[in-house]
Amino acid sequence: MKQVVISGTGLYTPPFSISNEELVTCFNAYAEKFNADNADAIAAGTVTALDLSSVAFIEKASGIKSRFVMEKEGILDPTRMVSRIAERGDDELSLQAEMAVAAARDALARAGRTPADIDMVLVACSNMQRAYPAMAVEVQDALGIDGYGFDMNVACSSATFGIQQAVAAVQSGQARAVLVLNPEITSGHLNWRDRDSHFIFGDACTAIIVEAKDTAVSQHQFEIIGTELKTRFSNAIRNNFGFLNRFDESGMGKADKLFRQQGRKVFKEVCPMAAEMIKTTLAKAGVEVAQVSRYWLHQANLNMNLLIARLILGRDAEANEAPVILDTYANTSSAGSIIAFHKYQDDMAAGATGVICSFGAGYSIGCVIVRKV
Repeated sequence: MKQVVISGTGLYTPPFSISNEELVTCFNAYAEKFNADNADAIAAGTVTALDLSSVAFIEKASGIKSRFVMEKEGILDPTRMVSRIAERGDDELSLQAEMAVAAARDALARAGRTPADIDMVLVACSNMQRAYPAMAVEVQDALGIDGYGFDMNVACSSATFGIQQAVAAVQSGQARAVLVLNPEITSGHLNWRDRDSHFIFGDACTAIIVEAKDTAVSQHQFEIIGTELKTRFSNAIRNNFGFLNRFDESGMGKADKLFRQQGRKVFKEVCPMAAEMIKTTLAKAGVEVAQVSRYWLHQANLNMNLLIARLILGRDAEANEAPVILDTYANTSSAGSIIAFHKYQDDMAAGATGVICSFGAGYSIGCVIVRKV
């Protein structure tokens, strides 16, 4: 079987950051106005008053301290609480493609590659900004890549599922090298008026170059020595937004057309699934837990990551064993584990082994075992 490596990664970080303090100020202004406007109904028991948020509540619940977004003024306007980003014409580069192109150039430079070396572009993320044409084909055109591209969505596991698709394409000979992109504008599907989730998400885009080991030229290679994918249907994380919404006007604009989750249920069910998946993938690859130097886990919730690491290791992980980026990036869906991988890989010695693992809506879980070349 042809050996395959990740030869480069890239990251696009949006220009704006929102602190928990800024977010709480906006949310509480909205909640206080809602409660005042509905005082009579609240007193009569027909409307439930909104609880205020706090920095302490957010950090205890998630470990998140800030998040990057593509536009912040609209989000922090308590009368709007949605980004203000103008639509672009059909002849202009799409917002999501713009993020992807920036991350792609970063990854190409790190891999020592040019667009001429890439045969396949895969955009894998939680939300596409349109139905068609495929975002991957637009990015392919913007970068001047020959070959083919397509989009896929497995929510927060899109990046790891995308890596597996890239590995298969390289091993089969369909592509010399594959560019996997994860442009996440999660601020678009977040209900900023929901106290239980208004702090969860942030925007970012990651890029990954996957190619054959025998032709790679990068100084930053990680051989992919094992992958495992798993899905199990669950409604615990759901978003009902889609093109069929116009069939029933009564549902348009309702809260279920944005992100929603049963947080405690997700925590209870996903943590043991992810830990078991990692152990199973390691065993299939012939790697013992004690041989793993680093876990780049999905960056959704600090408490989840701490528990997953504990279930794998039988102890609390050291900071360098399971690096955290969600404190500053928040949950960037599929990009999270790759941001951690991108930022925390250069210090690893040749031969060191690590695990990239993502988990989320679906449920979906993807594991990629890598070894520093």
